Amino acid sequence: MYISRARMRRDAIIALLVVAVVLWHWRHALWPAPPSEWDRLERWMNHAPSSGHGRPIAVVSSSFDWASVPFRFAPGSQTPLPDRRRARPRPVQHRFGPESPDAARLRVARLAEVRRLFQANWQSYRRFAWKKDALLPVSGGARDQFSGWAATLVDSLDTLWIMGLRDEFDEAVAAVAGIDFGSSTSPRVNMFETNIRYLGGLLSAYDLSGRRVLLDKAVELGGLIYAGFNTENGMPVDFIDFAAAKTGAGLAVEDSVVSASPGTLSLELAHLSQVTGDPKYYSAVSRVMDLFYRGQNETELPGVWPMWVSMRREDVVSGSAFTLGGSQDSLYEYLPKMHQLLGGGDGDRYAVMARTFMGTVDRHFLFRPMLPRGEDILMPGNVNVRNGAPVLDPETEHLACFVGGMFGLAGRLLGRPRDVETGARLTRGCVFAYRSFPTGMMPERVDMAPCASRTAPCPWDEALWARERDARPEWQPHLPRGFTAAKDPRYILRPEAIESVFYMYRLTGAAEYQDAAWDMFAAVGNGTRTAYANAAVLDVTRAAETLPKEDYMESFWLAETLKYFYLVFSPPDVVSLDEFVLNTEAHPFRIPR
Repeated sequence: MYISRARMRRDAIIALLVVAVVLWHWRHALWPAPPSEWDRLERWMNHAPSSGHGRPIAVVSSSFDWASVPFRFAPGSQTPLPDRRRARPRPVQHRFGPESPDAARLRVARLAEVRRLFQANWQSYRRFAWKKDALLPVSGGARDQFSGWAATLVDSLDTLWIMGLRDEFDEAVAAVAGIDFGSSTSPRVNMFETNIRYLGGLLSAYDLSGRRVLLDKAVELGGLIYAGFNTENGMPVDFIDFAAAKTGAGLAVEDSVVSASPGTLSLELAHLSQVTGDPKYYSAVSRVMDLFYRGQNETELPGVWPMWVSMRREDVVSGSAFTLGGSQDSLYEYLPKMHQLLGGGDGDRYAVMARTFMGTVDRHFLFRPMLPRGEDILMPGNVNVRNGAPVLDPETEHLACFVGGMFGLAGRLLGRPRDVETGARLTRGCVFAYRSFPTGMMPERVDMAPCASRTAPCPWDEALWARERDARPEWQPHLPRGFTAAKDPRYILRPEAIESVFYMYRLTGAAEYQDAAWDMFAAVGNGTRTAYANAAVLDVTRAAETLPKEDYMESFWLAETLKYFYLVFSPPDVVSLDEFVLNTEAHPFRIPR
């Protein structure tokens, strides 16, 4: 068959055009372009791994096997983990819709700023304090104060993963694999801090990454914490005598400890039982929480427990001082979170404790402050029982700012919309405190004049405020109107206010919380900056070109504060509140399904 040259040329041109179209369609796969900043940000948000992801790392066993300790005081019968098969979890997170291109660009730009600040801090930690507990951000030195097991490194593992810093995560995991939990820089190991920072950090990083080495180290450390229950009555010690614990001869329980110490072991040890299948950890803390459960309505202020308790005497009811801040905060925080983690399979014991606690707090601890512009906010105070009657002390600690997020989360978990609104008013209260001071940061402790009622109009009364402030020797003329004292004017990089902002944003979807978070981040990021990282500020009540700083950076700055800022601007499926429950150090534990 004869084919003309003209037809051959035509067919060749068509074939070339087809090849060109195919090559154009597959151009990105065949010749990938260098990623733009937007591409990289999108990759972070979608959890895409970078180079080195999944590199196998061998665990280095600790010099002492805590699982081999022969208990003098055998724990007896084991309490099994609750059965979650019948659990029907109540959705808590807001159902977010699509966002506009402009809103997405603004959010991602803010996300990038938080990530850049974290990276700068991490690089300084890696340079000056690698494998140490803490970086000294002013001098560029390092410090060990939590047994020398690299607290900042372990505490930051899940933040590295969440921010998509996979190469840094791999390097950190390799360092964690060699931590020796058989040796300590301190002869006495703090149970509370070891549990929330170290065990919580290892479990969370394992949940997110699936790296077996992290679970192996968590089990090693869990054996040490479990040794803290080798006591005559099965109650935990506050500090583990490291040498004595190794012998298995038994430990002596302290007579008086803050209630948050034994009350904040439940979430981590329950989750360790969940991921290992070994019920002994959950069983140990169940005995502790049984004690709190039985005593909840027998205290001088029924519904809440006193600041100090005795594990030796098994007394959680004696005492007249009550707070939502330091010494008690995480005990209360864990009540709704344990209900969520266990799916209510514990017979709703934690739900009952949470509802009872919040009812007492709502009646006695929360107050509306009298303010010149009449803002409708709530603040958490303290209560002292005198002559059988509760008396409000209208002092708020930064530590107590977690209460807004806790009320919001518990309200959603337990189907109580009024508690969600209470959480919103509490969160706005702590945001108000940040915005009130010239540095944009909230002091550690502030006092305000309470309104007579939380619901009735509360007009500004200059004479009343003058009487309130003059009654407090700590009042100073430079304090904003409405504040009667700032007994501790520091800001030490704390996360509790941004924690509640994060929760309320994820629970409600209200954009006001993202705007508040950005204002807080700008103030904190700039006001605490040093040549190397970020540091605690000694006085945030006075404006100054350079704020006085302390040469110290707590590990929770990277583990909690910057993580919460990042999550506020992340897509809502990143650490969804329907899939994870966060411990008091912001370590997300995956909820079993």
